[in-house]
Amino acid sequence: MKTRKIFLLIILILVVLLITTSVFILDETQQAIITKFGKPVGRPITSAGIHLKMPFIHKVIVFDKRTLEWDGNPQEIPTSDNKFIYIDTFARWRISDALAFYKSNRSEMVGYSRLDDLLDGAVRDEVANYSLPEIVRSSERPMIIPEVESAAGESDIEGNRLEEIKVKGARKQITDSIIKNVRKKLVDLNLGIEVIDLKIKKIDYNTEVQKKVFDRMISGQLRVAEKYRAIGQGEKQRILGRQDQKKKEILSKAYLEAQSIKGKADAEAIRIYADAYNRSTDSRDFYKFMRTLDVYKSTIDTSTTLILSTDNEFLQYLSSPK
Repeated sequence: MKTRKIFLLIILILVVLLITTSVFILDETQQAIITKFGKPVGRPITSAGIHLKMPFIHKVIVFDKRTLEWDGNPQEIPTSDNKFIYIDTFARWRISDALAFYKSNRSEMVGYSRLDDLLDGAVRDEVANYSLPEIVRSSERPMIIPEVESAAGESDIEGNRLEEIKVKGARKQITDSIIKNVRKKLVDLNLGIEVIDLKIKKIDYNTEVQKKVFDRMISGQLRVAEKYRAIGQGEKQRILGRQDQKKKEILSKAYLEAQSIKGKADAEAIRIYADAYNRSTDSRDFYKFMRTLDVYKSTIDTSTTLILSTDNEFLQYLSSPK
């Protein structure tokens, strides 16, 4: 009885072992190929679920079915206008044919390394054919920059002259060309890899010229600021000149009006005096008497000494009150 139980237990273990080595499970993110003594057997398995294989003979090699990320190392590349820049790119790729991928790469690490070589080379070859403004820009929209002393161009709302610079942006053209060339090489090499897209993550000068570029940018901005200050000072002087001219015009006009009013008043006073003088002899005598008294007040005081003859006309009212 004891021997029978041991035999049944051994059979149960063998059955369980046979079942576990005869099936394998793939989830939605996985795909697999089956090899027999190191050689692939059949087509890749891409559907999720439970699958069968021959125990102890077949081996299951699983690959990722999701979209994977390639992040390249920044590399120094010369542009067509002889400027050395660092280009940092990234791409998305996937294993499109697991069987071809296994035959050519054996593992995802090897496949990633070969893809890295292809993308780095394609980026370097393509970027070197374009100038820095073309690489930086991704639009064909003309750039309009303010020029303080520009002789041509239009003016903005503040009156600054504007200069239009037309530089064709080629960033999209560069990335499309890189993807096209890499895809062609992948098909020729039959690596079982598909590149979905590629983007430029960062463009920067190398460390040797970066400081010089920043210094040149700072000096350029300081030069523009100095031009604006000079324009401001000139505008200030023009405004002050217009104010001074306006002040003189106002004062001149006011003086003219004042002299006109004063002349009219003097004329009216003379007319009144003449009219009063011509009315009668008594009025004339009285007028003469009042005017003489006014003269006495303005010429004779305690500090004045006059030496005149008694028959002098100036003293007629003092010598003869009648």
